Amino acid sequence: MKADSRLAEKIEGGDFIITAEYLPRPGADAGMVEKSAAALRQGVVAVNVADNHYGVAMSSLAASLILLKAGIEPIYQIVTRDRNRIALQSDLLGAAALGIRNVLCLSGYHQALICCPDSANVFDIDSIQLIAAVNDMAQKGVLMDGRKIEGPFSMLAGAAANPALRPFELNIMRIKKKARAGSRFLQTQAVFDVEGFNLWLDALRSEGVAQSSAILAGVMPLTGAAEARKLSSTFTDFSIPEDVIKRLESAGGEEAQRKEGIAICAETMGRLKALPGLRGIHIFSGGNEAVVPSLISAL
Repeated sequence: MKADSRLAEKIEGGDFIITAEYLPRPGADAGMVEKSAAALRQGVVAVNVADNHYGVAMSSLAASLILLKAGIEPIYQIVTRDRNRIALQSDLLGAAALGIRNVLCLSGYHQALICCPDSANVFDIDSIQLIAAVNDMAQKGVLMDGRKIEGPFSMLAGAAANPALRPFELNIMRIKKKARAGSRFLQTQAVFDVEGFNLWLDALRSEGVAQSSAILAGVMPLTGAAEARKLSSTFTDFSIPEDVIKRLESAGGEEAQRKEGIAICAETMGRLKALPGLRGIHIFSGGNEAVVPSLISAL
């Protein structure tokens, strides 16, 4: 079944796409989600809803539905860390029944990195297998065990990518596998080295991946040098050049560094937009959704 989301239409139409991020909080108040939605309504095609990204939070499925009711198209994130294939497919069926039409398929951070070291992980399947499963559900109408799905199932599958991952050849190979599995869009981790990112993007153009899967470059407004150093030391997804950190430090105090982080992010967005083959920008807000409108205005 052909995906019928707004994001799918923009991809098919060749438009330059802007997506943003919403990080659910550890709470049960729908008003929290609705309040954040106000900053995500203008200029954004769709909004990623993180799946227990930094620890236990409101479920991505519930928060996606709240955003959908608020008039914002969600990209439902689902990680294989916490669910086996039974639960993954069950949640996907439920999401489709609720009108959610986009999903970002992720493996998820190891639980030791998200304040939940005592919890067990699952990883029954990986993100590539999940992408393939979503596409079989949408295109063939079947579950992983071959059983037919009752009724229509429409879902656009996407994946994440880390341009800084090395070895470079294995990085490109893994991205190609995601594209072959059926990923229609790729949202990258936050980019701070535009030259290095362009080398990665050029390789994907040469391999034909940029033509088959819309690549959206991630950007993130850092709050200061301390955050930059913490992210770099904790998560392999973040590759932040030392000159960026020094620029933040030289800006001055906490508020000055925060403003400088936004300025660096806006500059990065402008440089990325000029790269041939790039289909859009994905804004990581880090839970500060209020900064998104100013970044879109700058772009």
